[in-house]
Amino acid sequence: MSPSRRRAAVAFLQRKHKVSERRACKVVGQHRSSNRYSPVPGDYEQRLVKAIHKLAERHPRYGYRRVHALLVRDGWNVNVKRVERLWRREELSVPPRRKSHGQRAIGTDDFSAWALPAVRPNHVWSYDFVSVRTLDGGPVRVLNVVDEFTRVALGSHVARSIGAAAVIKHLAKLFEQHGKPDTIRSDNGREFIAATVQDWLKSQEVEPVFIAKASPQQNCYVERFNGTMRDELLNGETFRTVTECRVVIEGWLDEYNQIRPHRAHGMRTPAAFVAYFESMPTATGVRSK
Repeated sequence: MSPSRRRAAVAFLQRKHKVSERRACKVVGQHRSSNRYSPVPGDYEQRLVKAIHKLAERHPRYGYRRVHALLVRDGWNVNVKRVERLWRREELSVPPRRKSHGQRAIGTDDFSAWALPAVRPNHVWSYDFVSVRTLDGGPVRVLNVVDEFTRVALGSHVARSIGAAAVIKHLAKLFEQHGKPDTIRSDNGREFIAATVQDWLKSQEVEPVFIAKASPQQNCYVERFNGTMRDELLNGETFRTVTECRVVIEGWLDEYNQIRPHRAHGMRTPAAFVAYFESMPTATGVRSK
């Protein structure tokens, strides 16, 4: 006897003899869950598959579980196992995540601040970015460059965005003002590892070196400078425009170099340390290396 005929027999017993569904199912040999099953319309699965495809196209990063939740929200009386079965039958899948096409980090531990320490002015410079926002929420980037030996803040470039071309332009200005370093250290930011920046630096007889990936402590001098700038200036200021930000930062750089005592120099300012170093008898020989 088919389940549908057993279902009819159960209904007859309940109606004729006024017995419970449980007892009628036991007499007929029908499981109660089978007895309560309601056949779905013939086109139900086709409509369900169509709805699944529609949701998968609208939300390509959703898997079958989230699609099931959306189906239930839309009024479909369907369990997650059925959605999973249809999902696999239709060979639906979440597309793989897009791989980054950015350049890979090229730095190593060999170029950390302690593996390659600065021993004289213009021996090693380091540079890095710090970010801030104007009052309207717009981003501002600040490119800071410091001399690791003297701790002099050589200059900061302030703009909404700074690419490789702007990095080269800023460095060219600093080379003209302060002379060229032997080496310039940075992290693996795309602006620094860009081939155009590296090639230009090498044409200027400046060696670009890069710290290991995710190791900011290896570029500690400019990182400390950025932290000082943020603590003593950026966190306490509100900038309405990029121009205002640029003017305030330039004023602070003068204060940092000329007024602010530096513990690494025995509480001398960076400018005072440069003067002190140049007055030493051995300074001429060191600078000429």
